[in-house]
Amino acid sequence: MADPNTQPTAQLDVITIGRASVDLYGQQTGSRLEDVASFAKSVGGCPANIAIGTARLGLRSALLTRVGDEHMGRYISEQMRREGVCVDGLVTDKERLTALVLLSVENDRTFPLIFYRENCADMALVEDDIDPDFIRSARAIVVTGTHFSRPSTDAAQRKAMRLIKEVGGKVVFDIDYRPNLWGLAGHAAGESRYIASDAVSNHLKGVLADCDLIVGTEEEVMIASGEGELLDALKTIRALSDATIVLKRGPMGCIVYDGPISDDLEAGIVGKGFPIEVYNVLGAGDAFMSGFLRGWLGGESLATSATWANACGAFAVSRLLCSPEIPTFEELQFFLSNGSKQHALRKDEAINHVHWATTRRNEIPSMMALACDHRSQLEDVAARTGTDPARIRDFKVLAVKAAAKVAGGRDGYGMLIDEKHGREAMFEFARHTFGWLGRPVELPGSRPLRFEFSQDIGSQLVEWPLDHTIKCLCFYHPDDPAELKAEQQQKLRTLFEAARKVGRELLIEIIAGKHGKLDEDTIPRALEELYAIGIKPDWWKLEPQASAGAWKKIEAVITGNDPYCRGVVLLGLEAPLAELEVAFAATADASVVKGFAVGRSIFAYAAEEWMAGRMNDQAAVDDMAQRFEQLTKAWLAARDSRAA
Repeated sequence: MADPNTQPTAQLDVITIGRASVDLYGQQTGSRLEDVASFAKSVGGCPANIAIGTARLGLRSALLTRVGDEHMGRYISEQMRREGVCVDGLVTDKERLTALVLLSVENDRTFPLIFYRENCADMALVEDDIDPDFIRSARAIVVTGTHFSRPSTDAAQRKAMRLIKEVGGKVVFDIDYRPNLWGLAGHAAGESRYIASDAVSNHLKGVLADCDLIVGTEEEVMIASGEGELLDALKTIRALSDATIVLKRGPMGCIVYDGPISDDLEAGIVGKGFPIEVYNVLGAGDAFMSGFLRGWLGGESLATSATWANACGAFAVSRLLCSPEIPTFEELQFFLSNGSKQHALRKDEAINHVHWATTRRNEIPSMMALACDHRSQLEDVAARTGTDPARIRDFKVLAVKAAAKVAGGRDGYGMLIDEKHGREAMFEFARHTFGWLGRPVELPGSRPLRFEFSQDIGSQLVEWPLDHTIKCLCFYHPDDPAELKAEQQQKLRTLFEAARKVGRELLIEIIAGKHGKLDEDTIPRALEELYAIGIKPDWWKLEPQASAGAWKKIEAVITGNDPYCRGVVLLGLEAPLAELEVAFAATADASVVKGFAVGRSIFAYAAEEWMAGRMNDQAAVDDMAQRFEQLTKAWLAARDSRAA
């Protein structure tokens, strides 16, 4: 992707400079901001959005700004890292708060917006924050309009422009005009896009000569030039700058001007347009810029760059939020190759699945999980030993300590913990550094499937932390009666839709062997049936198979229906550890199997002894840790043999 015409030592493709906020977007669309009851949170601010967008599209991007020394500032920093954005230019401001934005979607033309930016962190950016070596490590920088509105931030951006020019890099100017951020309108006018101002125009004119790419809407082009007519505005900008000019025209796409401006506005390079339903225009320009930069800095033609920009803008305008809605490069190419039958892209299941799968929070190449989400089994142990069932919660805390002892802060470990007896165990889990947690939603033993606390599953999931994975066990056999299968399929489909709606990953556990014959074709047939109704979980949890042939068929079904599936974890069904080790070895040629989530094989003995009073807390922790470690070693050995 490197451009031979730029500095040879560049480590970054682009550094974006300026606004970084936390966006809180009303989830009740068609509502006044006064009436919104709940909000979706995401990273916002033009430069922050572009940094995320370009990273998703494959560029090496960085953000240069300030954030507060508080929870929202840390959220921005952590989210940037998750998105693959370099944060070497992120300065923590110990005196100021991170900016916030509140917005509602009243209709496709009205978006009430409030900027909480009084003395905010990003507007405290100063020249000393601009490290010369950092700027010189990039091929291009993006400067933005709002940060020319104050002397200190203006000086910071101009310093960055001088430094990048010294090494032959490019300056990109996103005009990004917000009148009330220039003091031209009140706090309630955040939605306003254009107020003419000679002072603003005269200021921005002084930036244009040093730019290589200038991007703006019709209103932004006029404010940057000081002209009242669009054609005059373009000609004025051209008189002041040799930059490539990109005119954004909303649903009509864009026009790129790479030479003299003629009297015909249409006499430019036009990228392919994508007419779609407008859901929320905010953030569309940042997605557009991300797509254009991916092409422009990647050596593509201006027409291709414009087409990619238009497509990225279409994604954003069809969805609610800003940065979370920008497509990945894989998603963009999928859309360009396949198109969509949906006028509202957010309703296209195929595209949404690619978006979901390619923007997951983290990679999990291997998973070794201790499952202690069992409810009825531990209740039986308590009854058998005459133990107060309330003590089950204490035992689950010990199980977490055992798992943490084995994990030792390393990646690739996790747990399954239930809500009924496991709240304290979840709190204990959060104190440790191994990261994957799954939580069951099924009513234990139910067939047909029922959810444990309420059949309105979506209302429960909203309360879960984002990184908790939904786990659902279904006793499903492809030879079940048609009526039973249809009922269970509908329940799983409802769960899948709820999981995607609230943005939580889903693990579906299928146990077929308890209710019918288990042969090489049983599980492949079951999975094929569930894929056929549109269910694409992030994980499958499956019982051990009798042969390598069964795993080959399972792998073929999964990869054929969903190449983005994270994979399969094996369940234990209280099998002896030696038997599980044999099951692990049988998956040697099945790369789709990523690990295990085993419970009773690990904790059953300790649970019985501890509840009977024959084992103290530490002995129970040690016993479970020893068994869990034995399994992890067996699994890692199986993986090593696979790699060999």
